[in-house]
Amino acid sequence: MTSRAQVLPRVTRIGAPARTSPSPAAPALGALGLLTVLLGAALPMVDFFIVNVALPTIDRDLNAGPAVLEMVVAGYGVAYAVLLVLGGRLGDMFGRRTLFLWGLAAFALTSLACGIAPNAWTLVGARVAQGAASALLLPQALATIQAATSGSRRGKALSYYGATAGVASVVGQVLGGLLVSADIAGSGWRAIFLVNVPVAAVALVLALKAVPETRSPHPARIDRPGTLLLGATLITLLLPLTEGRAAGWPLWSWLLLAVSPLLAAAFVAVEMRGERTGGNPLLPPSLLRLHSVRSGLLLIVPFCLGFGGFMFVLAVAMQDGLHFGALAAGAALVPLCAAFFAASLLGPRAVARFGRGTVTGGSAIQGVGLLVLAGTFFWGWPHLGIWALAPGMALAGFGQGFVLPVIFRIVLSEVPPAQAGVGGGAMATTQQSSLALGVATLGTLFLTLSSSVGVRDALVWALLAQLGAVVLTTALTLRLPRDVK
Repeated sequence: MTSRAQVLPRVTRIGAPARTSPSPAAPALGALGLLTVLLGAALPMVDFFIVNVALPTIDRDLNAGPAVLEMVVAGYGVAYAVLLVLGGRLGDMFGRRTLFLWGLAAFALTSLACGIAPNAWTLVGARVAQGAASALLLPQALATIQAATSGSRRGKALSYYGATAGVASVVGQVLGGLLVSADIAGSGWRAIFLVNVPVAAVALVLALKAVPETRSPHPARIDRPGTLLLGATLITLLLPLTEGRAAGWPLWSWLLLAVSPLLAAAFVAVEMRGERTGGNPLLPPSLLRLHSVRSGLLLIVPFCLGFGGFMFVLAVAMQDGLHFGALAAGAALVPLCAAFFAASLLGPRAVARFGRGTVTGGSAIQGVGLLVLAGTFFWGWPHLGIWALAPGMALAGFGQGFVLPVIFRIVLSEVPPAQAGVGGGAMATTQQSSLALGVATLGTLFLTLSSSVGVRDALVWALLAQLGAVVLTTALTLRLPRDVK
């Protein structure tokens, strides 16, 4: 068994050049260890999207209704987003390998609870718990890569992580369609959760063998006020946006939305004061003084907002509008998945030659793919099959594959290893919150329009709205560092 000695990187002041190499005597993350943390990281990402194609089946089986169905999606996403930074801080304190193992075990148990849920509200509760387990698990993958690799190996590992994030998101819906359609032993939609149990068990065994223990040499204490304010900010923003439409936009939804910016301002003030007085802020404002972090996080917001809404809207439109079955709705995304994977493999070579131009070009290609898809849906509806959608899907996926992996690499390129958990948590929180916000905003736009102008036109308008986010993403690429480390 691999030694469990700690990797204790040199403490580096944020904003100063980071000495990122682990100690020569410290265990590094090998190929099997990297594969294991990527497998662990893929599980939460898959489960954010895997439920999309199963929603009609869950509705029929559990008589859930639209408001509860949205809670099945939102409960996971909100819990996941709210607790991610706290999960990163706990890994810094108690050891990232230790928290990775606990996260895998908790994810397996909560997935089992989802899979055997007897009614809709039990499923909602299990999904919230599963989101919390994901928040414990995911930041440890990024932080372990950051703390136990160095130089070109770190750059490649972060590129692989970004590729995993994108591919897992698409594979989630493809796998969901396959499992629901297969109806293994009469399990129907339950298989999309039960499949996590053996996968998490395998990852846990591999982690015991191949993942080195790392932690911050001077771990900070938990920032209770910051944690509570960040959680309250995200809940008051995401919950009404995801549940408001289904509930008829009651008074509480507007009140929460009104309170959200006030809580955000209070969070920023508390974090700035905490760092100024030598405290332990949950998200140190000095992280944002790093150009790579600031510009990368800013770009992640519109990209992931569009991507999250895109995946949700397509799943609903293909099943409710084109009357695809769960299998066909998943299979239609295979060209996107394959193209994303191909671009992510080409990404490191493109980055070495074109630097940030790789992200700019990828974003532009994604925009062309969205235009092709919008035209295909507008002129081909309702006589569309999987092959008719393939060109637009492939173009969109190819462009996305040149954006997301590179952005993840850029954001963490200058974060000191001692702040690996915080940096990874900040990036994952931005990603997850933006994905959930995309489902809420583009999903609400699509569902509202579909009842008045029809599914086709609602889908086209949603795709054009995402195109606006892509235009903003493309413009923001010009603020990235010219050279990608």
